Amino acid sequence: MRGTILLSLALLFPLAMLSQMMGSIDTVQVASTQIPLRLQETGRNITVIDQKAIRELPVVSLDEVLQLVPGVEIQSRGGFGVQANILMRGSTFTQVLVLVDGMRLNDPLTGHFNGYIPVTVEEIERIEVLRGPAAAMFGPDAVGGLVNIITKTFAGTHKEGIGGLAEFTFGEHNFQRSEINVHGRSDNLIWTLSAQRTQSDGEHIAGRAGQGGEIIDPYRTDFDLKTLAASMAWHFRKGWKLKMRSSLDTRDFNARFFYSNSTLDRSTEQVSQSFSVLHLEQSSQKRHSDLQLSYKYSTDVFEFSPLFPSVNEHEMQFLNMMSNHLFEINERILLKAGAQVDYRDIISNDRGNHHDWHLGLYSMAMYNPLPGLHLTGSLRVDRDDNYGVEWLPQINASYIMGSVVLRGASGRSIRAADYTERFVGNNLENLSPERSLGNPNLLAEVSLGHEIGIDVQPVEGLLLKATGFLRQNERLIDYVRTPASAIGDVGDLQPDASYFFARNITDVITRGIELEAQYDQSIGDKGRLILGGGYTFVQTGNPEEVVSVYIANHARHLATLSSRFHWGKWSAALSVLHKERDPRIADAIASTLEADYTLWNGNISFRPSEHIYFNIQMINIFDVQYQNILGAPMPGRWAMASIGLRL
Repeated sequence: MRGTILLSLALLFPLAMLSQMMGSIDTVQVASTQIPLRLQETGRNITVIDQKAIRELPVVSLDEVLQLVPGVEIQSRGGFGVQANILMRGSTFTQVLVLVDGMRLNDPLTGHFNGYIPVTVEEIERIEVLRGPAAAMFGPDAVGGLVNIITKTFAGTHKEGIGGLAEFTFGEHNFQRSEINVHGRSDNLIWTLSAQRTQSDGEHIAGRAGQGGEIIDPYRTDFDLKTLAASMAWHFRKGWKLKMRSSLDTRDFNARFFYSNSTLDRSTEQVSQSFSVLHLEQSSQKRHSDLQLSYKYSTDVFEFSPLFPSVNEHEMQFLNMMSNHLFEINERILLKAGAQVDYRDIISNDRGNHHDWHLGLYSMAMYNPLPGLHLTGSLRVDRDDNYGVEWLPQINASYIMGSVVLRGASGRSIRAADYTERFVGNNLENLSPERSLGNPNLLAEVSLGHEIGIDVQPVEGLLLKATGFLRQNERLIDYVRTPASAIGDVGDLQPDASYFFARNITDVITRGIELEAQYDQSIGDKGRLILGGGYTFVQTGNPEEVVSVYIANHARHLATLSSRFHWGKWSAALSVLHKERDPRIADAIASTLEADYTLWNGNISFRPSEHIYFNIQMINIFDVQYQNILGAPMPGRWAMASIGLRL
């Protein structure tokens, strides 16, 4: 806790020294509320991260960007974007929805794949992070919140003519990262071609003695990540737009101890996914209609150990179709109605072959009854093969009083179990003890989320935010150690053994607070200082005190601080992350999940002209030994240098 207090003081000290004139609350318009609203009108706690911030922060991957957002916890395995679980407000990683240009990316097999985002850095226009329930607007999975990545082509922000970027990074452990982007814009056409590759031999993890004297042999945390993408937007007649994007993402990495603490674990994994999106839009002065399609195809090959046959192979398909119609009744009322159809399918030697259909119908309205007061209501009805028919209401409210915004929201969410939670291990013969086992009879989770908050801009360039939240969960899904005799007729189990069996846990309560501060100020003619930071407290419990794997496996205290400083052709950035959670020990592999850690990253950049730049970066400056997932060590101190050329 001492580290949390020190970091909070470090954040508050520079902010307390400010004394400027009163200003107005940020008026950025966001897309993640379905109805286009300015940030201050949404009634929600939303963070928008633009391309400039992504480029300047001392980060390598998108999950490292997200972990600096208050209320968002990233549980990475291996670092550098190899694999990351995204949690919000104490949710499990399966309860967060990831969107690319407004279309669902979540994989039907498992929430572990939600951090596999097939977008190169240069493609991104902005990232919108909405915390709290959003199921009424985007459908199931949006329990803890959602992440919406909006690309430049779909946002239409490319400048006229042809431009591009080539960036090359080299670092320790044979780290290499390259990104090439070419884009163009004419009168009616915008297009982008992009490629990115990140690879390394990885750090050397020394051998160690496990429980009983077994020697865990040394290994390297190698990885090879590739992304290719192409997109276009065509304005082919008055008011009509056709937007298309297609991408391919492949990942090959050492996955040892990512999912188990077994001394036999020698895991490797290869994941491949293609993701295509098509939008057809028609707009007039008071109306907007669209048809949106996306298709995701992915494969996963997981080998537990080359010492014996242990390969799991999965093939997944996800088809998502949406149609929306937005129209303005008058200056005070906006209405939107839409329909969504999903098809999910897997072929798996471990989980079996399964498919499901999902249908959602929804409507939403924005009403401005009084000056400064904005009300947004949504109602959705879902029909799913797993849980039948469910109704999902949502209401958001904001009241703007000059430099102060009062906001609140309440909504209901439902999430069906994914294919891993229902069927993992069901098709394996003689399942070994302590393995995860799916439960085909799982009921869908039901959650009711509430939040209330205030945004204040006391001086120009300074924004302070405070949010309190509460989530009431019923039938929450998690894995609980269960004796084979209590499981029933599921799987080929060994008598007298125990397994981590997926179960519905009742009446789980999550509550917490988020405190945030943002400061942006010019310094003389050449300088600019940008500060951002926050603190999040989350508490989760259930009356039955059931000990499970994921439900309370989140940080109780999470503090972040980021700073960016510009002076002429030079710039520097520093980020700090402090996390406190319950410690855990895996004696079998002599591994420890620390009770807390503090991570510092930094970089220095020099831009001699608008076409070339140089960057030196160091992650984990103080070489902290830490883990986010028990058994999977995160990178130590790692230095790298980049050169970039921009047309």
